[in-house]
Amino acid sequence: MLVQRLGRHSSLGLTCRSLPSTGFGLKCNSWRWQSTDTHDGLPVTDTNRAETTQRRFWKDVDIERRGESLVVTLDKRALKTPSGQTLYLPLNKTLPAALVAAEWDHQEILLKPHALPMTSIVSRAVDAMVEETTRAEVRAALVKYIHTDTICFFHDNPEPLERLQTEHWTPLLEWARKTFDVKLDVSNSIMSVRQSKDTEEKMLKVLEPFNHWEMAAMERATYAAKSLIIALALVKKRISVEEAALAATVEVNSQIERWGEVEDTHDVDYHDIRRQLGSAACLLSTL
Repeated sequence: MLVQRLGRHSSLGLTCRSLPSTGFGLKCNSWRWQSTDTHDGLPVTDTNRAETTQRRFWKDVDIERRGESLVVTLDKRALKTPSGQTLYLPLNKTLPAALVAAEWDHQEILLKPHALPMTSIVSRAVDAMVEETTRAEVRAALVKYIHTDTICFFHDNPEPLERLQTEHWTPLLEWARKTFDVKLDVSNSIMSVRQSKDTEEKMLKVLEPFNHWEMAAMERATYAAKSLIIALALVKKRISVEEAALAATVEVNSQIERWGEVEDTHDVDYHDIRRQLGSAACLLSTL
């Protein structure tokens, strides 16, 4: 319905109370949304006000088309990025726009910054990743994960761990080796396995063509999964969010099989990893 409305109307007033829950909460540090106005040395915006009061002050959340872009509004005022830019999304990013709007509409009484993962990742893409210098810095940082990549550390026991490693990690390693023509060594100890310089350079070249949306998704997915290979497979649509989450939590899931689930720990982590990876995957949508 949202896509149909966007296709038919040049100006939108879609209230997001009818949108489904995103389920993409994300633990993150507090961040401040800025504008060009200041008060007592701090920018004055609706989002700064929300951060300060930690309470919902807006009534309506809408998506509007402005020119050739979409904006999410709180009581008709457009959301802004941390650098003070209006949070514009292209017309083919209707799903991310809808999820950003839904996040703000689902803030019922108290503001929960951790429940705004789509807002933060869209802002990261728009604010920072549009700059090639930033993308180059992020590429260099992410490629270093190849030396400590989660799926490069195998253990021969216990049985659940060995089985889950083979099920979730081995196919990804084989895919990466074949697709990108790289040698990926694995270790059977907790000691770091240093990949070759050639592998590092090839992986860097794989990331070079990525646009700002893809780099923002790669950054979040790599940090969430602690794996460049899992993140790359997700961004390249080789695996689903669920498959990426299962690969990222092999060790935890093997422990749960042996000893059972710890309430308020394993169940929270279960949803958190899927929220983080889910926000990265949804950012790449062109619906």
